[in-house]
Amino acid sequence: MDVVALTGILTGIGLLTGMTTVLFGFGGGFVAVPVVVWADAALGADAMRVATATSALVMVVNAGFATAVTPRRVLRALRGSGPLLLLLAVGAAAGAAATRLAPADTARWAFVAYVALTIADLLLRPGFLRPCTRDEAVPDAPRPLPAALGAPVGAVAAFLGVGGSVMTVPAMRRAGHTMRVATALANPLTLAIALPATVVSLCGAAVPATVDAHVRLVGLVDLRAASALLLGALPVIAVLRRRPPRIPDRAHAWAYIGLLAMVTVAMPLAA
Repeated sequence: MDVVALTGILTGIGLLTGMTTVLFGFGGGFVAVPVVVWADAALGADAMRVATATSALVMVVNAGFATAVTPRRVLRALRGSGPLLLLLAVGAAAGAAATRLAPADTARWAFVAYVALTIADLLLRPGFLRPCTRDEAVPDAPRPLPAALGAPVGAVAAFLGVGGSVMTVPAMRRAGHTMRVATALANPLTLAIALPATVVSLCGAAVPATVDAHVRLVGLVDLRAASALLLGALPVIAVLRRRPPRIPDRAHAWAYIGLLAMVTVAMPLAA
């Protein structure tokens, strides 16, 4: 496939990453990883490393922009979350560093297994799709996320290139937030993870050179792929944040699970 056609496809996929940023708080990670694995398949086993690093850069920009245009009254729910944000960043730096050392296939299949287990958890455990039982009742006032979650969530999210929203959105949902608020709050949390992960990925040696001329790496980041994805995503984020669609809460939760299922199927096919 020529470079122009590939750039056009990535820009089109960028539209989807913009939608997932606003509607699901993903920042683009879950969509970007399998897409970049496919686009940079010429890198062989290193495509997964490049995909997670490129995903981190895309998430920095998408999540940062989405956070900037989120109403302040929504962001106030994160007041007092400084220790959580700090630990997310520390864990993310460690996870991004681990990506360089782990076998590429480990990261790929860990991605698939992680998303599949998450889907099972959301379907089977109360609090995401259906009301909690009386013993597990959610309080009227949403609870803050425990700071202790920061380091493990950041490490796993950066290692897999997913941004952490697949952990933070269900956690905030079970803490009492609506899907609309939980997905909006996922963006600043994603930013805390993606920023240090991107810095680690941009520094240090790139993967060995490839004969495929369309791949342009800075560190482990494919800047051409990232630019195309962002070109499609940013206008969508601006429009949807200004005129957010009104989705019933339960339908919103089901759509979240449906997108996770699509990505679980797409990752093995992208190899």
